[in-house]
Amino acid sequence: MDGWWFGGSLVARFMARRAGAVFDIDDPKSIEERRQVADRCEATLGYGYPTYVDDVDDEVSKAFAAKPTRLYLLDEEGRVIYHGGLGPWGFNPGKLERAIEEHLGVA
Repeated sequence: MDGWWFGGSLVARFMARRAGAVFDIDDPKSIEERRQVADRCEATLGYGYPTYVDDVDDEVSKAFAAKPTRLYLLDEEGRVIYHGGLGPWGFNPGKLERAIEEHLGVA
């Protein structure tokens, strides 16, 4: 709530209803707090794949222009092979899943 916050916006209400839960979070001050928030989001949203978090300096987020939300897939050498649009409307896990399947040759 003290960082990037939707507040009572229409988008926030839609996402909360979709997730089946509502909770406000203060900006984590440590990597441990950030991991706890990610675990809570993963459990609440139930999207079924691991969540990795950037350190509190947001180095990766800054490098990939990942705010507000964006999905990326990197290959084994660290090359970007998929990048989604800006969220929340460009946040599409289904497209990421198809990109993973294509990359692994199972599509």
